[in-house]
Amino acid sequence: MQRSQAEPLPELADAPLSAEDEEAVPFPRLLPRLLTTGGLVGLAAAFTLSIEKIALLKNPAYVPSCSLNPVLSCGSVMNTPQAEAFGFPNPLLGVAGFAIVTTVGVAMLAGAALPRWFWMGLQAGVTFGVVFVHWLIYQSLYVIGALCPYCMVVWAVTIPLFWYVTLHSLRRLRTAHSVIGYHAVPLTLWFLAVITAIGIRFWSYWSTLL
Repeated sequence: MQRSQAEPLPELADAPLSAEDEEAVPFPRLLPRLLTTGGLVGLAAAFTLSIEKIALLKNPAYVPSCSLNPVLSCGSVMNTPQAEAFGFPNPLLGVAGFAIVTTVGVAMLAGAALPRWFWMGLQAGVTFGVVFVHWLIYQSLYVIGALCPYCMVVWAVTIPLFWYVTLHSLRRLRTAHSVIGYHAVPLTLWFLAVITAIGIRFWSYWSTLL
């Protein structure tokens, strides 16, 4: 039996999904796996950055493991005010935030039903995360003039987390379904824009490696 176009899609969090509903709701399996995997990867990167920051605080002469060359240099980024935007090391935000994301993903994989207010809170969290990440991208490229590889891992994880949580939040809107049908296209263009900005900004260095 086909679903009427006027009939709203069911809530992922409000009731168990039938086989028909699973096909109607976008990303029924992708989102929990993305939250779990992305959360773990982001947590590992943020935790490693925290360890490197502590080592740098103990010994100002310490060279972080992710300081590879003049452009890919965690040390250059960690010693800036931008690395402590809220008065404490930024990685601590990542450790807390990605731990929550991972927990949500695991809970969904286990079949937990999450209420709408919880999804609103998660949406607020990933929105803050993606805005903060893009501020850090701008600061790294055009103010600091260096890139932190572990930070870039966090960037790469935060963007799709925001994108797919947002699509989940907007899935009932009829206008959103045209985007949902081609969900990978905007995400690909988004990544290409960031990669292009990095390539252009540091082209004078990259060109010496060719």
